[in-house]
Amino acid sequence: MVIHEIDAMCQVPAALAFMFLGDGRSLGRWALGSWNTEEVGDGVYRGHSVFDDQPTYIRLESVAAEMRVVYHVGSSPSALTPRIEAHVFEDGEDPSACRIVLRAERPPDMSDERWSRLVRCHAVEVMLIQSRVERYRCGEIT
Repeated sequence: MVIHEIDAMCQVPAALAFMFLGDGRSLGRWALGSWNTEEVGDGVYRGHSVFDDQPTYIRLESVAAEMRVVYHVGSSPSALTPRIEAHVFEDGEDPSACRIVLRAERPPDMSDERWSRLVRCHAVEVMLIQSRVERYRCGEIT
């Protein structure tokens, strides 16, 4: 199994970052494969890829005890599989900061080209998360 992880330090408390990452509407402001999300019912959101404008469906599963969000992703609401995770870790020295880790597992049927794009996107997405969650803290994004 191939796994990719990337992280960023954020100047917000861990609980706030966890809340941001577990918000389906906020997802549509940082996930390049799920841009401009909208709720379609039963906790499922639909966004669109910035690459080809194809719809992507996502159900977010927040695990508060572990400060982890699992993103179940698919091409339809009935074909969702857990593919991406975001973990939030408190900064032991600074309670107003945390580390966010994005983690992806490569499915066996994913092409090299698509996997390479996902890895590159996560590098950008973690920077978008960092910027957006810090603005979220200031009330600039609702």
